[in-house]
Amino acid sequence: MQVSVDVYSEKASCERLLSVHRWTDKLLTFRTTRPAGYRFTAGQFARLGLEIDGEIVSRAYSITSAESEDELEYYAIVVPDGKFTTRLDRLQPGDAVWVEKLSYGFMTADRFTDGRQLWMLATGTGLGPYLSILQQEDVWRKFDDLVVVHGVRNRAELAYADRFAALAARAQAQGLPARLHYLKSVTREPGGEGVLEGRITTLLRDGGLEQATGLVIDAAQSRFMACGNPEMVTEVREIFRERGMTPLRRTGGGQFVTEDYW
Repeated sequence: MQVSVDVYSEKASCERLLSVHRWTDKLLTFRTTRPAGYRFTAGQFARLGLEIDGEIVSRAYSITSAESEDELEYYAIVVPDGKFTTRLDRLQPGDAVWVEKLSYGFMTADRFTDGRQLWMLATGTGLGPYLSILQQEDVWRKFDDLVVVHGVRNRAELAYADRFAALAARAQAQGLPARLHYLKSVTREPGGEGVLEGRITTLLRDGGLEQATGLVIDAAQSRFMACGNPEMVTEVREIFRERGMTPLRRTGGGQFVTEDYW
């Protein structure tokens, strides 16, 4: 979406880039100042705008920071020749980043009213929402098992491993009851120690995820989030339906919620 700066300024706040961390030449984490009064629920996304050639170009990015943080953090992939991310890749701390005043999205853990396991499936930067969700104490009290599955092409793309380890250690120190299972999987090179091999959908169908966690997936206790490549999300929906599961409904009921995210 492209709009004039004057029009966009009515619904967005001009914030500042604070830092950039580069995982690879195409993957980066960046942080911005947080607009006064800005609210979001862990798992939601923000719409960000950059001024390019006198107009604002905006894109959606999941928020990876905790609800209570003073800053906002995002996880992004630089799209070759992408108008927004090409500019984003060149930004320096202090540069302007517009943040729309509203947050968006319905892929939040508080929508699940039952279940004992929360499975969070992600490809690529679809991992972002789960980083925010796992920083909320209530999710560690609500479920017995929290399972993050991150599928990427190569090992170099397995970002945030240290963050998940730190979240698990913090939860244990605080006496929070849930167990965190963090599974990594690659598709274009051998898996090796601590890393599974194959697509998430393959591991879901052949029982690889259950074997790796020691958990049993069933409609009564298992609740799922899936975020990432649209092809993965579509196939995951098919697998869930084959197992007697239904999408989460606003009126209640259902076992899974999904969101396409590149």
